[in-house]
Amino acid sequence: MNIGQVLEELRPDFPGVTIPKIRFLEDKGLIKPERTPAGYRKFSADDVERLRYILRMQRDHYLPLKVIGEHLDAIDRGLEPPPLDPVVPTVPTVALAADGMPSPESFGRRDRLRMSRRELLKVAEIDEGLLGQLEQFGLLSPASGTGHYDSDALVIAKTARELADFGFEPRHLRAFKTAADREIGLVDQVVEPLKRGRDASAAGRAEEAVNEIAALSVRLHATLVKAGLRRS
Repeated sequence: MNIGQVLEELRPDFPGVTIPKIRFLEDKGLIKPERTPAGYRKFSADDVERLRYILRMQRDHYLPLKVIGEHLDAIDRGLEPPPLDPVVPTVPTVALAADGMPSPESFGRRDRLRMSRRELLKVAEIDEGLLGQLEQFGLLSPASGTGHYDSDALVIAKTARELADFGFEPRHLRAFKTAADREIGLVDQVVEPLKRGRDASAAGRAEEAVNEIAALSVRLHATLVKAGLRRS
């Protein structure tokens, strides 16, 4: 194509492009059309696509010619140009943030914390009556055989104390336990086939799936509660 034909190709998408503009880009070394023996420019389809790229980077991303030249050099050497910021409205990252919700890693984490009953009462800042009710309604219990309490029991006890400040009693918290048991049942149904695998990595895959699904279910549960409260 000659330069006039190139102009006709580009103008539907880039109305402001001119012949002097194309010549300027050639002078800057960004395009290198062939020349006929008489000195006329001959543009290939690749040259036109290269021009489209340059004009789009200028119009949509406001990139200077020096940076566009670096992109083209990377493309010429078989590399990918650096990613560009989107030019359409996007959802803020904070809208999709986990807001401190548990991650799969937090479900897989184990600690060696073992507390006596007296230590639990002191650290959680609860009395014997509240602890007894939490145990009565199945919200926490000591480890079988040792009588010691772990970090999960501590978090449950502290959370129950904080909820008590708003008038929640242990009997009210049974709804949370029932909902948690249902979620546990769903996770078990999904993961059970993985547990039955015969290869050596089956147990590891099952544990990884449990942690991932548990984190997702907590995220969904928390977001549904948040959305429901906003509508009420």
